[in-house]
Amino acid sequence: MQDTITSVINPADEKGQYLEGEALNTLKKYFDSGTVRVKAATQISSSAASIISETVEKSLLYGDITLPGGNMYPTRRYAACLRDLTYFLRYATYAMLAADSSILDERVLNGLKDTYSSLGVPIEPTIQAVQAMKEVVTQRVGTEAGQEMDTYLDHIVSGLS
Repeated sequence: MQDTITSVINPADEKGQYLEGEALNTLKKYFDSGTVRVKAATQISSSAASIISETVEKSLLYGDITLPGGNMYPTRRYAACLRDLTYFLRYATYAMLAADSSILDERVLNGLKDTYSSLGVPIEPTIQAVQAMKEVVTQRVGTEAGQEMDTYLDHIVSGLS
């Protein structure tokens, strides 16, 4: 994973150039949004368990998926679902702080769709849960920070689609 600073500075360094124009604008935008991103990460971190609980309640809890024979039944499968949603939230938060989605590709999405398919984990309910997570996170952190997080949660959805 690279943060925005590294992804802007490294190419200039390789060319032996100073930062100018668009590179400086990219860094300015990154620094200007820093307070919002750190505040959002703090709020997400302090309420992660309740974000996951509300996400599940909004998206998965009342469907066939939680009934006997569903993919979130028995308790072991339910716990695995909660674990995965927790990973999605945590890594999306890391990506948001760095303003770089590569950690999602490296640590979350690489092979996930194939793994889910081989285990019989339904993709569509997982996508619905991530969409619900977007709503829950935005309610917790506010619209501006929620839009920052949406970028990375949408990246997860795209990777699963």
